[in-house]
Amino acid sequence: MAVQGNVVPLVSSGTAGPMGAIHLPRLWLKLSLAAAGALPQGYDECGSGFDAMTLSNLGLDRQKTMEFVRQRKPTYMEFEEWVVANGKTDKATVEAHNAAIRGYHHGEDLAKNMRSSSKIKDGSISDAVTLNTIEDLDEIHRQVNS
Repeated sequence: MAVQGNVVPLVSSGTAGPMGAIHLPRLWLKLSLAAAGALPQGYDECGSGFDAMTLSNLGLDRQKTMEFVRQRKPTYMEFEEWVVANGKTDKATVEAHNAAIRGYHHGEDLAKNMRSSSKIKDGSISDAVTLNTIEDLDEIHRQVNS
């Protein structure tokens, strides 16, 4: 059955598959949804934030990665196997990548706006993984309650 409508990519950037690289499952999901025409407006198929960091950190070519998902429509495990075959996925590289993703914080203005929009009372929360996840959950809430 084909996907109908838009699907919020509700896999956190903090999620890893068996290879251990966080954000990789979310990147696969976004690419897969875009290939199916189901990625909601406002979501980048392969953006300049965590998507670009993941590709760069793992030594993957953006265009080749996007084409692989568009043409082959791989399962997540097929995608991860392709990443291992085409990128740099040794333990040290993956650990450095994960630290970079976990350590990324939105600028104060953006973080403040996101906290306000999501009604997050703790003003110390500025890490992009948490704020982006809450933003996705808010979008799901809007969709199911509209």
